[in-house]
Amino acid sequence: MSAPEAKRAKLADKANVLMVGTGEYTTGYVGGTAADSDKGAGVVALTMFDLRRRGKVDRVGMCGVNGKKFPGIRNHMQKNIGDVYNNMDLTCDTFPDDGTVDPKAYLDAVATFQAGDVAIIFTPDDTHYDIAMACIEKGLHVMVTKPIVQTLEHHINLIKAAKEKNVLVSMEVHKRWDPFYADARDRARSQLGNFQYMYAYMSQPKHQLETFKAWAGKSSDISFYLNSHHIDFSEWTLEGIARPIRVTGTSSTGVAHSKGMKTEDSITLTVQWENLNDKSLGCAVYTSSWVAPKSDVHSQQRFFYMGTNGEINVDQAHRGMTVAQDGKPFGSVNPLFMKYTPTNGMFSGQGSYGVKSFECFIDACRAVNAGEKTVHDYDDGSLASVGTTVQGTAILEAGRLSLDSDGRPMDIVYGEDGHTPVGIKPHEF
Repeated sequence: MSAPEAKRAKLADKANVLMVGTGEYTTGYVGGTAADSDKGAGVVALTMFDLRRRGKVDRVGMCGVNGKKFPGIRNHMQKNIGDVYNNMDLTCDTFPDDGTVDPKAYLDAVATFQAGDVAIIFTPDDTHYDIAMACIEKGLHVMVTKPIVQTLEHHINLIKAAKEKNVLVSMEVHKRWDPFYADARDRARSQLGNFQYMYAYMSQPKHQLETFKAWAGKSSDISFYLNSHHIDFSEWTLEGIARPIRVTGTSSTGVAHSKGMKTEDSITLTVQWENLNDKSLGCAVYTSSWVAPKSDVHSQQRFFYMGTNGEINVDQAHRGMTVAQDGKPFGSVNPLFMKYTPTNGMFSGQGSYGVKSFECFIDACRAVNAGEKTVHDYDDGSLASVGTTVQGTAILEAGRLSLDSDGRPMDIVYGEDGHTPVGIKPHEF
């Protein structure tokens, strides 16, 4: 077989995928039933089963901590996927065994996969680093939900490990495949000049505090969970144009405390950005909350962006489509994110950006395995690769440090390239 033929054969190879995490985004299963959100059928598992149906994925594994949940998860997936869509093979190896509780089950799961396989990690924020490192050491390509990690130190370690093993490591940020956000990014970069100002808001209803009670305020907060979305949008948009230099955190409290949860209700990060061409300054304000009331959408999401030559408003939550149905609350729906309604009995959400985010990563991993692409080819903004998302981690960590220091601003320190953060220090007045 010639070299080109060998590469084509490898590219035809299907990806084996290990999903680490069994919660809302992976399966839609929360508290023994379908999640009370816009993701009742989940996203990750549904997408992997559909990619298998379409010939891109072969073996699928799923790993959690509590194996006692798996009978319920299997029933849930059969009801919400197998019984809804035709030709969906839900075969899935699960870890740990059904009667076992094991926080380190991911080590056993990873051991059953091979170099070149894929791991997709959707677990509590403070677990991302250890799980990702174990997968990288095995030679797996890795996608981690946002935030990829919580500290700059861990992020830099991931970059080094990925380089040593020559594997693709990326953060899952589906907003990069949202046509509204993608067009806003391209307009800002090509037409709107230097960065001036941005305000972004993202919320979830207060019943989500129950969904996340195992970790909320203990190992992470609402800023890591939600502000990470629009902070990534800024880093992606302003790459080569501006860099964050200072972060100040403020918060609101009361609702979570009344439920016995020691965490903030809302967190606002004010970030000073510096335009690279002339050292002029811009300001971004990122606010996230998980104490919003129930409304016509599960999550309010919007931003305003202003450059020296123009401005953009995006309301991600309201796309112009509303649904009223007997027995259900009035809702503004967004099938651009996930289209769950089947077409002629088939899953037809392949054009949704919630699916595209994963499919593009699977395609990239297969291309790297085939030798058609290199890992570094994806540092061009086409994926949220580990090497191009360092500023976002620095902002989030600096915001947490500021909150823990009574709102003292934190300066982001850069290395010789002037682009990659290497440290965070308290601002000296």
